[in-house]
Amino acid sequence: MKLSITDKFLWDTYNALGNTKDILSFMTKQPTMRNFLPGVKNPIFDQYRKEIGKAKFNKLIYYLKSNNYITAENLKGKRAIMLTKKGMNRVLKTSFKIEKNARRKDGKWIMLIFDIPEKYKKSRNLLTSILHNLGYKIFQQSVWVTPYDVSEKTEKLLQFYSLDRFIKTFLIEEF
Repeated sequence: MKLSITDKFLWDTYNALGNTKDILSFMTKQPTMRNFLPGVKNPIFDQYRKEIGKAKFNKLIYYLKSNNYITAENLKGKRAIMLTKKGMNRVLKTSFKIEKNARRKDGKWIMLIFDIPEKYKKSRNLLTSILHNLGYKIFQQSVWVTPYDVSEKTEKLLQFYSLDRFIKTFLIEEF
């Protein structure tokens, strides 16, 4: 799957920041990249400067900052780039695109039914986007199903966004 340069950069940045095997514990910590500003020597930045050129790289950084995916801040007297919550959401959505889902070996399907209040509209929109990336399909309005083994990823997602109280998950043997 071909990722956009923005998604690829955010994904690489995320990988440089910590252990991606446990996304939830990583996301609960404040992500930082000390000395990872465009003017400073850094392997990730050097890679992108070589691939897309200095001018395009600077435009990418400007785009990421202006769209609130990253912020540049002073931490303990040093410049650092921090992924914002919006940036982490984009990384999370991208990570689900990258991973290949395998069908459940038992032939069962996962059904997810939700009723998320209007005041959590952004979380609901993010949820539906990620469900789509995980391989869920709309069965009915607010009812999604998937034949893939993504229950663990779904649970982490629901807990991270505190949506588990609005959602019921079922394991379906027959359709």
